Amino acid sequence: MASAGGLTEQETCRAFVLPALSVAGWSKDQIREQYSINDGKLVVSPRRHRRERALIADYVLEYRDDVPLAVVEAKRTSVDVAAGIEQAKRYARRLGLPLAYATNGIEIWEIEIGGNRHRVSSFPSPEELWQRYCGEKKITTELERELILAQFDHRLRNNDLTPKRPRYYQRRAVNEALLAIARGQTRILLTLATGTGKTMVAFQLVSKLRESGWTGGEKPRVLYLADRNILVDQPKDDYFEPVFGDVVHKISGGVQRARQIFFALYQSLDSSRGDEAALFSQYPPGYFHLIIVDECHRGSSAEEGRWRGILNHFSQAVQLGLTATPIADSDRHTYGYFGEPVYEYSLKDGIEDGFLAPYRLRRVHLNVDMTGFKPEPGQLDTSGNPIPDQVYTQRHYEKALAIEERTEEVARYLTSYLTDTDRMAKTIVFCENNDHAHRMVAALNQANLDLVARYPDYVCRITDDDGKPGRELLDRFRRDDTDEPVIAVTSQMLTTGVDIPSARNIVIVRRINSMPQFKQIIGRGTRLCLDIDKGSFDIIDFVDATVLFNDPEFDGPPLRVINDRTDQQGELIEREELESPDGPAEEVAEPEVDFQSGDGGVLPADDDGTVVTDEDRVDEIQSSGTRRIYVNGVEVFVWNDMHYQLHPDGQSMRMVQYREYVHDRVLELKLSPTDLRTQWATAKSRNTLRERLSGEEIGITEEDLLRKLDHPEADPVDLLINAAWELPLISRSERAHRVRREHDQFLKSFAPEAREVLDALLDRFAEKGAAELEASALRVPPFQQLGTIRQLAARFGGAPQMHEAIDDLGKRIFDVA
Repeated sequence: MASAGGLTEQETCRAFVLPALSVAGWSKDQIREQYSINDGKLVVSPRRHRRERALIADYVLEYRDDVPLAVVEAKRTSVDVAAGIEQAKRYARRLGLPLAYATNGIEIWEIEIGGNRHRVSSFPSPEELWQRYCGEKKITTELERELILAQFDHRLRNNDLTPKRPRYYQRRAVNEALLAIARGQTRILLTLATGTGKTMVAFQLVSKLRESGWTGGEKPRVLYLADRNILVDQPKDDYFEPVFGDVVHKISGGVQRARQIFFALYQSLDSSRGDEAALFSQYPPGYFHLIIVDECHRGSSAEEGRWRGILNHFSQAVQLGLTATPIADSDRHTYGYFGEPVYEYSLKDGIEDGFLAPYRLRRVHLNVDMTGFKPEPGQLDTSGNPIPDQVYTQRHYEKALAIEERTEEVARYLTSYLTDTDRMAKTIVFCENNDHAHRMVAALNQANLDLVARYPDYVCRITDDDGKPGRELLDRFRRDDTDEPVIAVTSQMLTTGVDIPSARNIVIVRRINSMPQFKQIIGRGTRLCLDIDKGSFDIIDFVDATVLFNDPEFDGPPLRVINDRTDQQGELIEREELESPDGPAEEVAEPEVDFQSGDGGVLPADDDGTVVTDEDRVDEIQSSGTRRIYVNGVEVFVWNDMHYQLHPDGQSMRMVQYREYVHDRVLELKLSPTDLRTQWATAKSRNTLRERLSGEEIGITEEDLLRKLDHPEADPVDLLINAAWELPLISRSERAHRVRREHDQFLKSFAPEAREVLDALLDRFAEKGAAELEASALRVPPFQQLGTIRQLAARFGGAPQMHEAIDDLGKRIFDVA
């Protein structure tokens, strides 16, 4: 390329990069400028979230629409071309491209991802780059080329009627699966984190296959298989039927061969009538070309499971497994059946790209969980039976023994949390079993009687026991435009396969020892719902289930846990770091169980002797036949609660001590203690400071300061100063006393009737705080007894003089007069 002076990046592109691409044979339609790769990572702040800059490549070279071949990163002529090399590599890796280019208008460097980099004299032509792409991807057959070049389907529409286009990782997943199909692979696995759009991947894959010659000219017959109605109804109704229309059919109760895309439950295919064989066996073994197994980590994973027979019957078909959580154990082995994933997209990837919501974590410990419960000698349960004499701990609760006050305390804490944040924020509570969920609903109803009176379904139970009414409540809960239900209480039913983008709080009151189930539960909150400004979510963990964040199998940001030990006065005596991002994970062992709940780490058998792998059925079997002991009259309270926040680096979480958090945020204000008191002293500047403190970047409210720092007698500004600079706290009553003692001449300078108002304001400040030092406070008792605001202002000679007097009083209260 020709030499050039100090041009801007845009000028460099127009003068040199685009002409050089044109000379190489690239048309305008093949050069995608400012190509968006992701949305930009969402970073949680104390109350909301913010986005970092999105990854945008300067140029992506496409052989055809949606067939990218290489990235071009351009820099201005005065910048060393090497400055763009790592950036180009990063973008190319994201897009799964083997080649990238960096240029400054003077030089062009070619970067082979995972290989060499060298200077070249010109860009390659589209045909040359396509051949190199095929070589790198080992694309050799006409069918492989046809499937990769087939158009992605843009007929689906978003809510704003724009085309629903697949994201970069969804395109990669589709293409990797198609290449595997073209190469004759019959068992294929795609692993994508919950909330990243597995249904979109399935839809695009089917659409491409229908336009290809894969099946020799006929349209492929596809079976979409799952074990829950919502897992088949949602993709059928929202994706396949709107585009493919009448060729789509849900199998239920009879054989239908006149369609091309079938949806079915395992249960429906496994059913039979009278002497007839099971429904699936009435289809020839070679009838389906492709079977998509959604949530394939569930029932079909077990080699001896009753539903594996369906897949075995259709063994001639290509079988594609979709899951966020593969299972690899002695009884269920997703990899053992489907093989290693041909493509993976993790929770960490989704958060990094800004397609999934980051989270905050709050761990809450109850006293009976920390110390255990031991009955008094001769103590009876609620049925009047003696309670067996042993120490009951968290692993016994709700299975062998249920403490009524424990459930009530969880409900009280959750209600308090929602009151402090948003009582209409959709919340999912995961309980140990259906009985526990029933009692939790009762406790939450009792704790929220004011809202239940307005919204009868404010709290509801959604479990497998709740049948059609429960499914109707679930349909309402899933929508982001409904006022109720707000709190959905479940045990297993909502753990997997249910899209609830509006869920802002995930509450865990059930012990979890299964990594797949843990990922699924966390995944209920990871979906974004920017229509209601949901870009992050909160996890409230009562049972230390989130220790699984430390497990190497968890693919999200690792968790740093810091436990602080305090003495009886609350002073820090020891800080113990249990885990760091680079350190070894804490082992999570399956618990030993010494009571007859069936929960001993061994999967139970159903009535016919079949090993049960479905979590709902496991829970049902383990709960039946066990006499659960119910206890009341036990003192239960919150032992402590610890707050964790995802760092902006997206790589770690640590416990946030609120005082420490306030300390850091106040120092960021770049104000001295005197500056703070000065701004706080007068009404107008106080409101400005209040808005700045409570904004998204700082996130400190007066209510939080008074509650979390546990000094309700002090004014918020004194709490800020104490946390930031450790200056002594002064109570409001002490400040009022000092004004009367040290500023007596100021008070006496007013007429008696005006001083009466100032004295009342001092009393109100001592009782309520600085909010009383405003003219608007004169509308309530005791000032109403003294007259209207206009009459009170007349005592000072007019409204301006009254406002000035109140501001002067504030300055003296905060020692800045």
